[in-house]
Amino acid sequence: MKKVMIVDDEILIRENMRTCVDWEKEGFHYCGDAPDGEIALPLIEEWMPDILITDIKMPFMDGLELAAVVRKQMPAIKVVIMSGHDEFRYAQNAIRLGVEDYCLKPISAAELVELLHKVGRKIDEEQQRLKSQTVTKERLLADLCGGLIGTGEAIECAKELSIPLSARYYAVAIFDIRPAEVAEPQEPRVMNGLREAMDRQLVPGIDRLSFMRSRTELVVIFKGSSAERMAECLRQIGLELRAELEARFGCDIYTGAGSVQERLQGIHVSYLEAEEDKYIARLKQQNKAAFGEADESARVDVLVDRAAFLDFLKVGSPARLETFVRDFARELQPLHWTASSYGFYLLNDLTLEAFRAAQQTFRTGFDPSDGIGRLQQAIKQVATWEDCVQYLCGLLRELWRWRAEAADKYGDIIKSVKDYIVGQYNNDQLSLKVIAQHVRISPSHLSKVFSQETGQTLTEYLTQVRIGKAMELLKTTRRKSFEIAFDVGYNDPHYFSNLFKKITGMTTKEYRNQGASEVKEQARSEGRMA
Repeated sequence: MKKVMIVDDEILIRENMRTCVDWEKEGFHYCGDAPDGEIALPLIEEWMPDILITDIKMPFMDGLELAAVVRKQMPAIKVVIMSGHDEFRYAQNAIRLGVEDYCLKPISAAELVELLHKVGRKIDEEQQRLKSQTVTKERLLADLCGGLIGTGEAIECAKELSIPLSARYYAVAIFDIRPAEVAEPQEPRVMNGLREAMDRQLVPGIDRLSFMRSRTELVVIFKGSSAERMAECLRQIGLELRAELEARFGCDIYTGAGSVQERLQGIHVSYLEAEEDKYIARLKQQNKAAFGEADESARVDVLVDRAAFLDFLKVGSPARLETFVRDFARELQPLHWTASSYGFYLLNDLTLEAFRAAQQTFRTGFDPSDGIGRLQQAIKQVATWEDCVQYLCGLLRELWRWRAEAADKYGDIIKSVKDYIVGQYNNDQLSLKVIAQHVRISPSHLSKVFSQETGQTLTEYLTQVRIGKAMELLKTTRRKSFEIAFDVGYNDPHYFSNLFKKITGMTTKEYRNQGASEVKEQARSEGRMA
């Protein structure tokens, strides 16, 4: 709803205009009034009305002076000049000041409503025009990945920008280009080569949308009609395409891929997973480089069956843990654990592979940056082969906890999240990230699990709780709508009012009046029964 403020030195005029219009019903919010321009100015700066209706003839500061100041300092406010003097020169001066309209007193309720809607439509048209000018393809895709735009708004923006957004499945991949040290910057050449190679390798039925997140990072949203083809596309791009470009341009490319999602909102989940995957991939490649530079004097070439270790991670049992690890690690016995850092790099590389496999297979909510850093500190403490065995056993146990988490129904987590939201719904800073920190799992995993287990998104549940509380306050208190908006966690009363009507089908005033009618009817019924 658009805010309206009235400035007039006649109190009867102000009161009549305030009471003659059902402001909420007409889609406006009457934020207040003032008796002259001098008193009005600080109130205008505080309330920031969308429409300012001001009389011309007032003491201290008249309407034309006020309009001039407002147009200069707050040009977004639409000013309407009102006067009882039917003199053309007033209209001329008002037009020169760029006011929105000019009307004569007295003005009827119908005329006032017509005037407000006329100005309101112009505000909407300007905002829509500004929106179409500022929303770009890059911003839309970035907002989708960041979870900053709803499904309806995203589809509407995509239509305005002629972007084919709708699809059966979505997945996100991130490419981080790290060029070699050369005199000329080569990121543009690598990015162009990346796009060309990607177009060649796209399997039939898969399309892509992309945007540059930074000078060296390309984010790609894949969309298609087959989940299997999407998964194959991500595999090819993550392995074959990266190797081709690294060989061609002599640079390092870190890639990360998220899971295939069925809903547009799932792009955010896939993006967060791709970020985690890229983090592990970058650590793994950096470790490989350091691996090759390990102290050759104390190095012993060893071969371990990494595939067997990863298979045991996925399907192994605790009963066979000790036996399997000792057999697997037998080849590591000749390593000089204290004389060289070679053993550290080897275990670190195996740990990173296990983390990546766990992330892709279990899709659990662990935070790789926290877990990997902690395990790397544990690797540094390995001084003997027996320490190595115990470390690998601990690694598998930790990853198995995540495997068990993936198999659970997450009942305790969902309950904890709902309880936290019910307790914190009035916090306007409540977000997916804050809630995820409370339950100690990653935002992407929480978003995915909550949606799968409850059939609604976290945002939808939070909105349900907030609007439910607002309905309760409207029935049980006399607090104004804008006060209730703040009480339930919305710092924008207009957004709250629109959302309330969208969900309940009624304005806050209509809902409150309906509640009062129900109470009166119940009282009459109880009186008849008595």
